Amino acid sequence: MALKSTVFKIKLNVADLDRHVYEDFSLAVARHPSETDARMMLRVAAFAMHAHEHLQFGRGISTDDEPDLWLKDLTDSIDLWIELGTPDPDRLRKASGRAREVVLYAYGERALKVWWQKNESALARFDNLSVYSVTDDELAALAQLAAPGLELQCTISEGEVLLTSGSQSTQLKPSLLKQARGQ
Repeated sequence: MALKSTVFKIKLNVADLDRHVYEDFSLAVARHPSETDARMMLRVAAFAMHAHEHLQFGRGISTDDEPDLWLKDLTDSIDLWIELGTPDPDRLRKASGRAREVVLYAYGERALKVWWQKNESALARFDNLSVYSVTDDELAALAQLAAPGLELQCTISEGEVLLTSGSQSTQLKPSLLKQARGQ
């Protein structure tokens, strides 16, 4: 019998001073059995950094044809495709062909260095792709926030993300590795 996803109900308050987005979101985040708390919370942080009323979580890491998060317009065209980790460049090529903008939040410092050295030149040709890295320490701190019934406040200013839940807080500042053209 296959293990089922665990659903986390999260109340997220976003105050994005950079984009002037101030909104509350009620999220139901399904964590796949093979997904860590850290990765799930990075998905939530990515949601906060790109907060929009139509931004949705994909079906998860077990689905190849959907991203971790995406934003579609009213015609079902993909405006924003968000990936996490160190995916195969072919996956990013396909995403770049399907979406107006693609954002990757890469993590896993040791593996990321090797992955970036191997794929940087191939990824350079994708004009609509931005790549950010998240440190292992930031990821571990995000994992500490994971809890059922989470109430999370997120303040974003000058690219820095402050996530607070009760008396716990953590800061996240993704480092830019590659900027999409025109961004």
